[in-house]
Amino acid sequence: MSARPPMPPVDPALLAAISLGGGLGALLRYSIGTWWPTTPGHVPWSTLVVNVTGCFGIGVLMTLLLQGRMTHRLLRPFLGVGVLGGYTTFSTYSLEIRTLLESGAVLEALGYLGGTLIAAFTGVALGAGAVRWVTARQATPR
Repeated sequence: MSARPPMPPVDPALLAAISLGGGLGALLRYSIGTWWPTTPGHVPWSTLVVNVTGCFGIGVLMTLLLQGRMTHRLLRPFLGVGVLGGYTTFSTYSLEIRTLLESGAVLEALGYLGGTLIAAFTGVALGAGAVRWVTARQATPR
């Protein structure tokens, strides 16, 4: 039986970046949910908007990182894992589907289930496409 590889050392700056970003993202999500509360038995639009805009953000972020336009080692952990990880919420999305089903709003639950997935994938594609479009225009000589 082989021994486990040793755990890498913990980087305090990395943990701080993720923690700070996660706190900021969660506060933003909470603020949106408070400003735009969900009515029982209806589609939770605030969670849908949060998750789709978060997917758009991850599309932008990852495209910028892959293009080498953002190179600081803490940007991806701060923005991706922290801010966007704290901002978006799969657990709330799942609970809201269950709540809609339990309230008898089956069509709303199924629409929310499928609509969120389609909108989330579209958000990632639009975010990545927007960055590619902007950077291509910047690279074109005038």
